[in-house]
Amino acid sequence: MGAITSAELNFLVFRYLQESGYEAGIHKGGIDGNVVPPGALITIVQKGLQYIELEANTDENDQEVEKDFALLEPLEIITKDVEELQQIVKKRKRERLQIDCDKDKGKAKECIEEHEHRLGGERERERHDKEKDQEMERDRTERDKVQEKEKEREKQHTEHIDKVKHEEDPLASGGPKPMDVSTTPHEIFSADVTVLEGHSSEVFACAWSPAGSLLASGSGDSTARIWTIPDGPCGSIQSSPASGHVLKHFKGRTNEKSKDVTTLDWNGEGTLLATGSYDGQARIWSRDGELKQTLFKHKGPIFSLKWNRKGDFLLSGSVDKTAIVWDTKTWECKQQFEFHSAPTLDVDWRNNNSFATCSTDNMIYVCKIGDPRPVKTFSGHQSEVNAIKWDPTGSLLASCSDDWTAKIWSVKQDKCVYDFKEHTKEIYTIRWSPTGPGTNNPNQQLLLASASFDSSIKLWEVEKGHLLYSLAGHRQPVYSVAFSPDGEYLASGSLDQSLHIWSVKEGRILKTFRGSGGIFEVCWNKEGSKIAACFSNNTVCVMDFRM
Repeated sequence: MGAITSAELNFLVFRYLQESGYEAGIHKGGIDGNVVPPGALITIVQKGLQYIELEANTDENDQEVEKDFALLEPLEIITKDVEELQQIVKKRKRERLQIDCDKDKGKAKECIEEHEHRLGGERERERHDKEKDQEMERDRTERDKVQEKEKEREKQHTEHIDKVKHEEDPLASGGPKPMDVSTTPHEIFSADVTVLEGHSSEVFACAWSPAGSLLASGSGDSTARIWTIPDGPCGSIQSSPASGHVLKHFKGRTNEKSKDVTTLDWNGEGTLLATGSYDGQARIWSRDGELKQTLFKHKGPIFSLKWNRKGDFLLSGSVDKTAIVWDTKTWECKQQFEFHSAPTLDVDWRNNNSFATCSTDNMIYVCKIGDPRPVKTFSGHQSEVNAIKWDPTGSLLASCSDDWTAKIWSVKQDKCVYDFKEHTKEIYTIRWSPTGPGTNNPNQQLLLASASFDSSIKLWEVEKGHLLYSLAGHRQPVYSVAFSPDGEYLASGSLDQSLHIWSVKEGRILKTFRGSGGIFEVCWNKEGSKIAACFSNNTVCVMDFRM
């Protein structure tokens, strides 16, 4: 330890007396003023020496020493020993470092938020420009198609006139025969479509019978209809008119809006049709249109209705937040499941005894007949779950939601197996392909199709959990998709009034039919030879499919 000079000692005495409350004056000759307590000078000298020792043990950098001493109060320097002063310095260094760090984090966060805001604005402008370009391109495409159609009509008209003239002119009998008029490859024309008329309001649902050529439709006019579709090609000229039965969901001559038919489903044999209505009642009809049973228990509209494969149970989901399993032998309620805290939107059988339900409460429950509580609970969606579907083997459950995601769940784990986030708006419905193990097409990969309000359809390859195709052909929300029985084609219906038929392998449109109203549902017959679609203009259209 180095020697202390008289000037340093004088300074230390001054500081000590000042911090101790003494008003002392300092002169070259020493101290005057108040009396210094006995032993004070010894204490002052000891503290001064400790101060010098502390200085000697700090960093050699003069600036760092000054910073360290600036963290100390004068009274602490005199009253604390060296080790205590070192601990105080370390502690206050950490505190100051934390404050500086927090300030830096705050500045960094502001920078990041400002950067993200700027990027967000750029992305929004880019998206707007892209959508504008796409809209212009679509308009050009539409204009080109209209012009093509006009040219085609003019050509057909001209050739028709030439044909008539040729047939009327006996001198031209030796000339060449008129060539067949070629049509636009992808367009299905109205002349090749059978239009089923009779409903007086929007047609919300349609389903082919698994046996025979019966097609059921459900409408907002409080009726369902069972149509008999003639064999042979569709079209207003080629086929005989379709006949059908009217299934009235009201008594008397005037219909009641509360009895809109919201959902329908055939049993496995195609002998019975179940309909769900807005009045909360489920009704069972024969294939001839005879009302067999009316099932009362729900206290709100029925939004989903499904037979199990065996046909001994019928499952219904309602706005009253419950799901009911009906015994089809007695037509009594087998069990009512009251797990959801909001309306039940969809139900689907896993096997003959267990099923899943989804709701606007964002939850999915897997239930089993006889169990008072869910056997599995899936939570993960951030908004209402619109639809659920089990894969062909009953091992995976797909769900879609207003949170813009589709998810795949396994009963073997709590969290979803895959979380698909490629859509940019609500996803209305999903469908599994009839392919993979347990199907008639075991050598084809299993796919999931999701249809969204963002006007797109996504095809997901399930084994690896990645996007296979994004099908962008519609211009408005897509309400329905359906795979062909062989899994090679996908039909889609949209509010843009168009029905597209896609190649699953190539991800492109093969055929298109443009109707006169928004499409709520599309479905294939068992053979995959005909497609039906129900429209908002009160009609059901049936068309042939062949490649």
